[in-house]
Amino acid sequence: MTLQELKPKITQIVSSKGTSVNDKLYAICQLLEKEVAYYNWVGFYFKNGDKNELKLGPYVGAPTDHTIIPFGKGICGQVAVSNKNFVVPDVSAQDNYIACSITVKAEIVIPIFVNSENIGQIDIDSNTPDPFTEADERFLEFVCKKVASIL
Repeated sequence: MTLQELKPKITQIVSSKGTSVNDKLYAICQLLEKEVAYYNWVGFYFKNGDKNELKLGPYVGAPTDHTIIPFGKGICGQVAVSNKNFVVPDVSAQDNYIACSITVKAEIVIPIFVNSENIGQIDIDSNTPDPFTEADERFLEFVCKKVASIL
């Protein structure tokens, strides 16, 4: 399924009635991990209250010890500070990278904005070297806008 073909499915998940926000986020993770071959770990991190840290939300993939990430640490922590997309074609070339698994080769993190405030992000790890394109960025920005509408 192409990224464009996934858009209506994302919209359908977000607009489903009687489903909790967490269940919707988990369903998005499941859909992306299942339908995009190079999305091997898909999860959401959100600002943890008033603390300068991120807390792991719903995710699909290998278990991670990184349930709390300080702002500035790793790719996710850097996005929390920069408010910008971060595409990492080769995680081994990044100084400030938190390794979740030795199989991860690349990562993409896109912030989620509510009322112009960065409140979280979608984080995707890939076991494929340099798989992410501009199409992934635009698609994940779409996903984040949809997610923002239910937060």
